[in-house]
Order: sequence, then structure tokens, then C-alpha cells
Amino acid sequence: MARLSREFYNGDTVEIARRLLGKYLVRRLDGELLAGRITETEAYVGRCDKACHAYGYKKTPRTSTLFMAPGHAYIYFIYGMYHCLNFVTEPEGEPSAVLIRAIQPVAGADTMRRLRFGDAPMTAYRRKNFSNGPGKVCKALSLSSSENKMDLTGDTLFVCDTLADIGLPEIPPAEHEILRCGPRIGIDYAEEARDFPWRFWLEKEET
Repeated sequence: MARLSREFYNGDTVEIARRLLGKYLVRRLDGELLAGRITETEAYVGRCDKACHAYGYKKTPRTSTLFMAPGHAYIYFIYGMYHCLNFVTEPEGEPSAVLIRAIQPVAGADTMRRLRFGDAPMTAYRRKNFSNGPGKVCKALSLSSSENKMDLTGDTLFVCDTLADIGLPEIPPAEHEILRCGPRIGIDYAEEARDFPWRFWLEKEET
């Protein structure tokens, strides 16, 4: 199955965050492929970004993953409740990453629904908020700290350009969809960095 190469992640983090929109995040779980279209991302750049865990090249046991070669998963636990999935970017030693904030399920939705809600009924509210947050993405794909440092060019967790790359029928592109950018969420502590327009998302344009 085709997937993004390590070279894709070895570049400008902000541009990679933008380019990931519309691509497909794939998780192989117990022999089943779970996949979602990436619809929201945020860029974090350690050398200049006070919102980045490794700002100023701060290396700790937690942030060591950010210093790895590009194309690895950086998964951390926050608020004692949620896991967040990031893709390590830029050359090894440059601590930068892209946070995956939201996906639209396109394969394995029943399994993802069970992982998110158990046996609870699928209400309109749950359907609308199925995977529109980084903690929700990780829960729907059964990702935790156990998958931290996972190679994104392997067979368990990766990104591909099209559904055909994983042997699934293509879905027609959404009509009137536009790319938006703006400040990142939940980083009011980050001084000037809180205003960096490094969050990118796809939005249906009103017609």
C-alpha cells in the first residue's frame, strides 16, 4: 500500500500542516483498516515557537520524540484524560511537529464508533462531534502513549494521498470546500506565538 514517504515530513512544518489537509490517516488495528480524511491541523516549531513542548530545543524524556527523524508519531497525554497525535517534521534534531486536530471517518467507522462511545447510541450530537478534536481522533483510532515514536512509514499507522492507495473506492471531493487558517487553540500562555496563524482546516463554503 502506498503511503507518504519520510521525505514528505522532512520540510517546513507550517507548509506540511497545510499539505496534510485532505490526505488520509490510516490505522491498522487487529487486521482492520481504520481511516479518516484529515480536516484540521496545527504546526509547532520548537526553535521559535513558545507553544511547542520543545521550545528553545528543550529536550526531556517527554519531548525526546520531537528530536527524532521526521516521519515518527509524537503522542502525548494531557489533562490526565486525552492523547494527542502529532507527526514529527523537519530534519532530525529540529524539534517540530504537526498536531492532527480532526478527521472525517471514511473506513472502519463502526469500529471507530465503538472505540469512541462503546455501546451507547449514536446521537446527532455524537455524530457531529465524532472526531473533531485531537483527543477524539486518538480515541477513535485506539492511539495512546504506547504508539509514541511509531514510524509513520510502516504498516500500522501512516498517511496516504488517496483511498485507492489502500485499496478502497474513492469518495467524490466535497463541493465548495475551502482552506482556512488562523491562530491555534488553547495556547494563551505562549505570548506572541499564540497569534501565529498556524492552524489550518477545511471548511464548506456557504453558497
